[in-house]
Amino acid sequence: MRKKLLSMLEARKAEMVNIRRHLHAHPELSFHEKETSQYIADFYQGKDVEIQRGWDGYGMIVTIRGGKPGKTIALRADFDALPITEQTGLPFASENPGVMHACGHDGHTAYLMVLADCLIQLKEDIPGTIKIIHQHAEETPPGGAKSIVESGLLDDVDQIFGIHLFPTSPAGTVSYRSGYAMAGRTYFKLTIHGKGGHGSSPHMANDAIVAASHFVTAVQTIVSRRLNPFETGVVTIGSFDGKGSFNVIKDSVELEGDVRYMNKDTQQLIDKEVHRIVKGVEGMFGITAELTYTADYPPLYNNPEITANVVKYLNQGVGDYLTAVSEADMLSGSEDFAYYLEKIPGCFFYIGCKPKNTDEVYFNHHPKFDIDEDALLVAAKSVGEVVCGYYGLGQQP
Repeated sequence: MRKKLLSMLEARKAEMVNIRRHLHAHPELSFHEKETSQYIADFYQGKDVEIQRGWDGYGMIVTIRGGKPGKTIALRADFDALPITEQTGLPFASENPGVMHACGHDGHTAYLMVLADCLIQLKEDIPGTIKIIHQHAEETPPGGAKSIVESGLLDDVDQIFGIHLFPTSPAGTVSYRSGYAMAGRTYFKLTIHGKGGHGSSPHMANDAIVAASHFVTAVQTIVSRRLNPFETGVVTIGSFDGKGSFNVIKDSVELEGDVRYMNKDTQQLIDKEVHRIVKGVEGMFGITAELTYTADYPPLYNNPEITANVVKYLNQGVGDYLTAVSEADMLSGSEDFAYYLEKIPGCFFYIGCKPKNTDEVYFNHHPKFDIDEDALLVAAKSVGEVVCGYYGLGQQP
């Protein structure tokens, strides 16, 4: 089956490219992917599968029941886009102003649709069940994965797998990270209320900007002075809304920030310290503060044993459709696939997609982000390889 599957995928490379380009030209934002979802659902109409839809977004689960009894695995791809104005100049660039597939989710969806269709055709040889997750809203918290997990529709899944396209390496390369691989993240908003007044008479006011500035400085000491140097943590203030008149002391200001961490212990430590500093600023400056502190995506943890098996399976393709399978560094970016991995053991790995013939590479979320479309076939074959390896279908000894 392995040989047959890889051959089928090879023959349908152009179809993957066409699907990706259609999706790229018609991007939709998280929780608004109505047309994208329908496009995907139409692809499966008339095929011998079960389609489940209808929770808090436009995601769906396509269930392929094999011809023999066995375990259940899940494969996932996301399909939402970003609020970015595209600057690639591609002939199939976004037709939706201010919206762009700048993270490769169009490619994720294209490869998985074709791979799923090939698996449907070969399902009589599959000893088990495969659930194809076409997921909405990866980019916007709380994320689509969370509601899919909470729906209970994956309670019977034994292992789960997913990939992400990254242009940091060329097509044909695959990388992985065992254990904690991607950071969790928390969003916070802090509103500081002081007492407004005239800039010439600060003693008659209570300057919210001064208090907020102290918070900005103090919160950086969490990473530099509270966190173990061998642990990873980031605290970023991304917005400081203190604009006003030059001679008016602000009554209140609002800050927004982003926290990243690689494990739950670090998450809890930063959480505790942020709240402690807020309380300290209130006492020091005599202001009041309102803190919204919301954990979004958890750290992404790849099961070490399953990841080792994935590496073993992928090494079958080195010298054929793969040039290298290598270990990656931990990534400080976040990914809501982590919600699946909290409940189901599995592995999330990375597919190189660096565009050819260029020295300037634009990373994910850039308005000029693009991929080498050869990576679509690499992704399909790599995940297909994992499926065959898991079920012991045609693997080399």
